[in-house]
Amino acid sequence: MTRNNNDPRLNNNEDPNLAEEVLRDSGKSEDEVNRTGAIDRADEATEALFGEKARTVNSPVHRVFWDRAGIKHFGFTPSTPTAAVQEVIASAVALVQANKAAGTLYNERKKVTEQALLDIGATGYWGLRISPEFGGSGADVRTFMSGITNMAGKGCPMVAGLSSIHGCIGAVDPVLTFGDEWQKKEFLPRLASGQSLSAFALTEPGAGSDMTALKTTATPDGDDYVINGRKLFISNAIPGRTIGLVCMVPGEKHPAVIVVDLPKEENENFKLVRYNIYALKHGYNNGLEFTNFRVPKKNRLKAPADNGLIIAYHGLNYGRVALCANSAGVMRLMLRSITPESWGKFRKTYGEAIETRELVKRRVARLAALIVGADALTAWCSTLLDEGYRGELECIVAKIFGSEAQKEAAIEILMKTHGGRSFLEGHLFGDNVHDFLAPCIYEGEGEMLSMAFFKGLAKEHGLAYMLPVGKALKAVTKEGKWVSGGASFAWNGVRYATWRAGKFVRSFLAKFGLGYKQKVSGMNKRLQGHVDFALKLFTELSSELSGAMVKHQLKLADRQCRIAHLSTRVQKTLTILVTAMHGHQKGDEVTLRAADILCQDLRRELSGEQPSDAYFKACSDLADLIVAGRMTQLEGIPSTQVMQSYKQD
Repeated sequence: MTRNNNDPRLNNNEDPNLAEEVLRDSGKSEDEVNRTGAIDRADEATEALFGEKARTVNSPVHRVFWDRAGIKHFGFTPSTPTAAVQEVIASAVALVQANKAAGTLYNERKKVTEQALLDIGATGYWGLRISPEFGGSGADVRTFMSGITNMAGKGCPMVAGLSSIHGCIGAVDPVLTFGDEWQKKEFLPRLASGQSLSAFALTEPGAGSDMTALKTTATPDGDDYVINGRKLFISNAIPGRTIGLVCMVPGEKHPAVIVVDLPKEENENFKLVRYNIYALKHGYNNGLEFTNFRVPKKNRLKAPADNGLIIAYHGLNYGRVALCANSAGVMRLMLRSITPESWGKFRKTYGEAIETRELVKRRVARLAALIVGADALTAWCSTLLDEGYRGELECIVAKIFGSEAQKEAAIEILMKTHGGRSFLEGHLFGDNVHDFLAPCIYEGEGEMLSMAFFKGLAKEHGLAYMLPVGKALKAVTKEGKWVSGGASFAWNGVRYATWRAGKFVRSFLAKFGLGYKQKVSGMNKRLQGHVDFALKLFTELSSELSGAMVKHQLKLADRQCRIAHLSTRVQKTLTILVTAMHGHQKGDEVTLRAADILCQDLRRELSGEQPSDAYFKACSDLADLIVAGRMTQLEGIPSTQVMQSYKQD
């Protein structure tokens, strides 16, 4: 990440921002204005950490949507890990596989054992993101995310999930990115070895997505902070862990982040808040209760603009991509469970194996397509993060697609294909259904994130056109400044009208196949057609989004369903573009066909068209290739046992 410490947004500037002005003018309460403004300021300050090229306004998504920029940044750069890093990932996966086979991976509560976690740490797995200077491997983001997919598919999804928690939203990213030299030397070696696995303690009983409602406090007292408060739904939080604690310091406006080593045992100052939770079957999720708990002041991370929310935002982007990477691995397990070695050949209807049935073939093809889509978004976002982009918009798309794809794969494909056996104890679906659904909530609920995506996409357009027009109109109608306000209104009205006219011309040309196409050298004809479709739709959607801003004006913030709908359409269009580019780059027949199937599915969702017979045949052809063992993404993925096998006399 390119740090830019001279940006004025890092100086606690209290000038009104767009979110505050819009909400105040629309009649919202001052409390809502202030809370929303605090979140928006944190977002602006996070943006300011990055160099100009890497910010949201210059991100691939923003530029292709508004400016018709080139599509060269919608592919991925293949990861080239060192032999040492490859050995770390392979050793960790092999160790987990061996523990599963021996029955030693989980304890009596079906949680990953502490010994297994320490043994995994000895391979170097927990230190993949940490530089060698502090005992890690220094792997790039692409390699780290690929390692998560490998661990989720071939080893254990929970271990992969712990890697995501630890390396992205836990203590690793905050210390790695924002820690001073003492903090890095103190914490990173222990985090790299796994001696201190980590978590991020943000959520409270009354503070979830509203991070301005935090009640946990850190009161200065000599060389320490005295912590009081309760955290809830904290993954990987048990005694002995290291956490990044988000809390309020009395007298300060913004939250702080303090690195806390939890005691090895509960005591009068620290207790776990235990509850039964269905998700995270093989991991821990607890509340944390602090009563006059002392932490050295030197453990506080220095946040830009003294705003700890910036630290939280930074790690969340990595965590969102990691969630998609994990989903890609989990869906590999699901697909393997319905291929011939497992269920597809065993289960017969009317004398024929279900793998021969068109309906099942359609499910196999759809699941393969979802896997390729998750792989595409993971590889693309990882490339952008490695190149220094903030990735806010891109990572949101990856998170939403990965979580929704896993949910669909579990309910519509895995469960329906396995039938009643899905609900047996020990079945892949029956044992893990809550874990399959939980990503729709973790790292941000999907529709809430869709609105955040909309805001990130629309903000610069609003600042450039809507805000000047609104200010001028306000000056005329409310303040009586007829000369200056009227002139400003006319000038900015002309500017916006010119922009709209340009969009109208481009949309008109697009109807005749002109002005939007970008040829990709050597691309398969079907995939090129999907790229063309996405670029054409971007032209239409940018006008549609701008039109919604004009139509609803100050009331747009209350039109959450409209915002989510528009946002989802943009995300699906973006997924078409990224998946087509991914299929082209990978080049093998199965990936190409699966990418084509996903793009066709998304195009129908956007256009309302019905599937053709040619589409169903394409699904069957793809399924036949997968049944024949041609899908390289399934190499090394273990088969699952057929439960309640039946025999005929």
